[in-house]
Amino acid sequence: MQPTHTQRLDTEAIPKLLLRLSLPATAGMIAMALYNLVDTIFVGRGVGTLAISGLTIVMPLQMLIFAAAQTFGMGGSSILSRALGAKDAERADRAFGNIVLLTFLLSIFILVIGYGFASEVLFLFGAQKDILPYAHDYYFYIMAGTPFLNFAMVLNSVIRAEGNARMAMMTMTLAAVINIILDPIFIFGLHMGVKGAAIATVISQVITFFYILYYFAKGKSALHFHFRALRPDGSIIRETLALGASSMGRHGAGSVVAALLNHLLFSYGTGVAVAAYGVINRILRVVFMPMFGLVQGFMPICGFNYGAKNFERVREVLNISSRWTTYISIILFTLMMFGARLVFNIFTTDEALIDLGTYALRMIILFVPIVGFQIIGAGYFQAIGKAVPSFFLALSRQVFFLLPLILILPAWFGLNGIWYAFPISDLLSAILVAFLIFPEYSKLRQKTPQ
Repeated sequence: MQPTHTQRLDTEAIPKLLLRLSLPATAGMIAMALYNLVDTIFVGRGVGTLAISGLTIVMPLQMLIFAAAQTFGMGGSSILSRALGAKDAERADRAFGNIVLLTFLLSIFILVIGYGFASEVLFLFGAQKDILPYAHDYYFYIMAGTPFLNFAMVLNSVIRAEGNARMAMMTMTLAAVINIILDPIFIFGLHMGVKGAAIATVISQVITFFYILYYFAKGKSALHFHFRALRPDGSIIRETLALGASSMGRHGAGSVVAALLNHLLFSYGTGVAVAAYGVINRILRVVFMPMFGLVQGFMPICGFNYGAKNFERVREVLNISSRWTTYISIILFTLMMFGARLVFNIFTTDEALIDLGTYALRMIILFVPIVGFQIIGAGYFQAIGKAVPSFFLALSRQVFFLLPLILILPAWFGLNGIWYAFPISDLLSAILVAFLIFPEYSKLRQKTPQ
């Protein structure tokens, strides 16, 4: 018999179920984003602006690793949700085993490339001049935690796919709490600077990995791991990669754009501009987490009920999620617009960084009120297993819109052109999502019994 948290996906009232899954996911994701934010605060206060720039250089690489892991986590989770909805336990277990295999192979590949070509990687992501030593110190230690981080992220997606949002929250919160406790000890107490920040992060990742492993070993999951399931299944791997490609496209494109931004910010600004963008990126990762958390709650409900052919519930959860993310995005926009300077004062006492960062943040968030709808629309296609539109939408903002804009606009507007590119790409992406999602909504209405 399926656990209660899985049964609820097709029986519980949508608003209550969405809150049940979204709130823990949001809390956990905020906690995860907070430990990157706290790293930056401690490093900014304890080491300085150049050290923040060093962390900013490594950030696109971390995004790329995250993107690769999420390819398996999100792609495999879509298969798992639909298999559980269709009561196909055998396929769900096979998908689980293949996800574990892919994650292991990915981790080995990243370690070999990461340490074998460290100098080349750092240069590619924008490390230069006075920032290079800080970037190198952080990079060297953070790479060691890659296998543990990959498995923690992928298995966390698996846990959420079966509807156990509370456990998913606990794993992410555990990592954040440990990191926040260890940061001041290593940075200030042991005087290790950016090295200490990296070591604290790796320790938190290792502990979190073993905590998740304990969850599966104790049989608390609806899924069962069998060594025979590690045998590569071509159909599952292809579907995982196809569906996960949207996550890879979204986060991978973000990594490419962030690396390019590091170079452009040096060209049109200074190391202070790099630090400003680094702080803004971390701020946005935290404040957007309520929307991303709601999407994490939305996707298993949508995928499970789509697999069960309960299209009325699919339409209902799409409606409610779109409204809620819009409300959230409006609130977040208001808070950031009026609190931008106050937030930057938390990170640094450098007035040049505070002034530039405050202005840049306000420019970047101009169209945040429509971002919530955009995120839900893109998540819908991934949840129901439509790989092509999911991948297309994942690439749209970063590759089709933001990338050309950050290359073109600075020629006319200088450094400001980089900041202007963000809201314009948000607007264009929302229009594209609306163009694709409305026909899908009409199809759901036609499939729903009248």
